[in-house]
Parts: sequence; C-alpha cells; structure tokens
Amino acid sequence: SVLSRYENQITILSDYLEEFPETDEPVWILGRQHHLKADKSKLLLDISARLWFTYRRKFSPIGGTGPSSDAGWGCMLRCGQMMLAQALICRHLGRDWQWEKHKKQPEEYHRILRCFLDRKDCCYSIHQMAQMGVGEGKSIGEWFGPNTVAQVLKKLALFDEWNSLAVYVSMDNTVVIEDIKKMCWSPLQSSSAAHSSTHLHRSALGRNKNTAGFCAVWKPLLLIIPLRLGINHINPVYIDAFKECFKMPQSLGALGGKPNNAYYFIGFLGNELIYLDPHTTQSFVDSEENGTVDDQSFHCQQAPHRMKIMNLDPSVALGFFCKEECDFDNWCSLVQKEILKQQSLRMFELVQKHPPHWPPFIPPTKPEVTTTGA
Repeated sequence: SVLSRYENQITILSDYLEEFPETDEPVWILGRQHHLKADKSKLLLDISARLWFTYRRKFSPIGGTGPSSDAGWGCMLRCGQMMLAQALICRHLGRDWQWEKHKKQPEEYHRILRCFLDRKDCCYSIHQMAQMGVGEGKSIGEWFGPNTVAQVLKKLALFDEWNSLAVYVSMDNTVVIEDIKKMCWSPLQSSSAAHSSTHLHRSALGRNKNTAGFCAVWKPLLLIIPLRLGINHINPVYIDAFKECFKMPQSLGALGGKPNNAYYFIGFLGNELIYLDPHTTQSFVDSEENGTVDDQSFHCQQAPHRMKIMNLDPSVALGFFCKEECDFDNWCSLVQKEILKQQSLRMFELVQKHPPHWPPFIPPTKPEVTTTGA
C-alpha cells in the first residue's frame, strides 16, 4: 500500500527550472562544452543520448517474494545505473556517440541496455543491486546513499566479464594512484585481449609484464569518489571545484540530490546543476526475441531538470571513466592543476603512494558465491 502511492509519482521540485535561459554562459555536460545561443539543439541531443533509468513497476518480484516495483525507494540505485551506463557507453561507443529516436543502433548499445533490464539474470538490474545491498547492511526496499550504491557497483562489476571494468571507490576522501594502477593492470587472458587495448603503455618498471612473461592489459577504470561537502548544507568553498569536475573529459557526473531524493547530475550552467531525474514510474520493459530493446523509455526527451547548486545535499559521489592509462594520467594532472592547487579546503586528496597506516591494498577478485535460491 505504501508503494502504490508512488506508482505514478513524478517529482516536481519548487526550484525546477524548465527552459534554458538566453545566456552567453557555456553549458557543460559530462566534459563537453555547449553554447546555448549557437546550438541549443546539439545540447539537447547530447542530454537525451544519456541512458535514463527511472522507477519501474510490474517486474518479477525481487528475491521471488519481494517488491515488484522500486517506486519510492530505488532512486539512488537508478542514478547508480545511469552513471555506470555512461561509463559503458564511453567504453564501447565513445563519448561522442549520439542517440536518435527510431535510428538503428549498434549491437553494443543493445547489449549495454540488457545489462540494466529489471530481471534477476541481468548483471546490473534492480534485483542484483538491491540484493547486493543486503551485504552493505541495506534491506531490500531501503533507500541507498551515494557510497552504498558505489560499493554495490564495485561488487557487481566483478561478475561482469564482458565489460571487464576495474571499479575503484575512494576511502576517506583519498584517491591513491598506486592502488589504481595495481588494480587496472591485470594479466591478459588470451591473445585476442591484447588487441582490445589500443594503447599498451610500457614503463621503466615493465609493469605490463608479469613474472611469467605474459603481457598485461589496462582494465578500463570506473573511479567513484564519495564525498561529504559540508555538514547540513554544501560548503560554498567547494562549489568551483565541484563544477570543475564536470568539465573534465573523463567526467561521469555525480550522484546526489536531497535527503531521500536522488538525482544523476550531468553538468551545470552558471550556479545551476543539470540532472536526470529517476522519479517517474514506468512499466517494465524486456528485450525482444532478437535481443534488441524498445528503448524509447530509456531516454529522457523533455527539457532537463535544473537546480541551484546551493540546494544540493552535501553527500555526493563523483564519477570518472578512464578507458586507457593515459586517460587516468591526464585526469591526475587535471586534478592537480584545477582542483588541488587552487583550493584552500580540498574537496579530496590525490596521493601517489598507499598510506602506510591503511590496511594493505588487495585488488578485489570475484568471490565464490553460493546461491540460496533468492
């Protein structure tokens, strides 16, 4: 009965701003700059190309007997799906890939979509995320915070061999370069994998050779940085650095919102954040017999939502994607130049070596799973 109240919920916020204003200020969307006066349609196309995941209803009950809709509780899980989907699009199709209604899309696109369908056998489904959240102390139907959804994605990625992502979630506001490189350089499984990486960077340390003499390949990196940017409200000192993150070519945006109301932030205009809102309840969509997915409901084709940056809850998680090692090296340089050197109060730390007082870093591996029938 509680869920039924949310069945057709569409959240309309008091600070929701429909139309973009006439302005000379640039709009930044996930590392790309747009100019409203010159080409507004190109901006709207870029936004509608992002995969949009919302509440759904009438899917098979989670765990067999659980909820068959995530309306009212699944918004942060949906935002986590959107951030991860953007990483997979960059991985397989590139940042500049565009979606158009009724246009035939490559097989990789449909395969990405199938990863997120609301079925228990899809690797990033609401079923998998909710059940993996139990291990993080969240019962099914309980609201997630940004850090919890990051930990869940990190665990689920270990079972996803097709995308083969290395997911690093920072601890204590600290990103450790040494640990990321240790995790991303993994031994090759076959000679065909050698061709899957366009750049195989060698160093004086020869870290792309293991002791048996086999080559190693860089695993594409999904980097998530959970942050607390204030106590009850966002501290204004962080605003410029936060906005700077959306300008980086590696940007996957940010997870956050307001208490118990999660949004996927993809860019900004002035002091307003642009976001995709998961608070619309749609019916469950399955794949067709040929493997394609009717994708009309997975792209938001309305004017995007905006909110004033000072209304943001201080608990957020930044996302970045580095397909190659050179992308990560470039990201480190940008962080040093644009965020760390100009900040008196740093949003997060970037360090070269693993802190000696931390437990040793062990790259995560796929756990042995015993099924319970859930």
